Amino acid sequence: TGHELGHKKEAFDRWMAKIVLAVVGYGHFFIEHNKGHHRDVATPMDPATSRMGENIYKFSTREIPGAFRRAWGLEEQRLSRRGQSVWSFDNEVLQPMVITVVLYTLLLAFSGPKMLVFLPIQMAFGWWQLTSANYIEHYGLLREKMADGRCEHQKPHHSWNSNHIVSNLVLFHLQRHSDH
Repeated sequence: TGHELGHKKEAFDRWMAKIVLAVVGYGHFFIEHNKGHHRDVATPMDPATSRMGENIYKFSTREIPGAFRRAWGLEEQRLSRRGQSVWSFDNEVLQPMVITVVLYTLLLAFSGPKMLVFLPIQMAFGWWQLTSANYIEHYGLLREKMADGRCEHQKPHHSWNSNHIVSNLVLFHLQRHSDH
């Protein structure tokens, strides 16, 4: 849901994406996916594109930290162009991070130490879901380099798709990845 809301144009929907992703502590996905992954998909520069022969465990150790680093770098560049500090509240990586900290603090305060077991489990599950989707959607696909050194434009064949009704309903259209 956070993935799909992040593609919407309305400010409310985009804030909802940040909130949904913040629940699992993965708010940086909002920036990395829309501004990094979409630009670099199916290239060696994209940490969210799995390589041919790469297993999901190796991919996750590259993708998860790589996604955060790229999101932070993209926000640093954007805010620098605007003359703002990367530590300002306009940083769209920090915004969901603050939501995560506040939410987890409240959950700990109201539900007690048992949340110290539950929160990391649900966080890991959320991260694994997004990482698994990234792994499957572009596994082994690579855009060709053109004579000028740039990669060819993204095309539908740079994403694996599934046209099954059940996956369409369960995954909120995620299986039609090349559509976005």
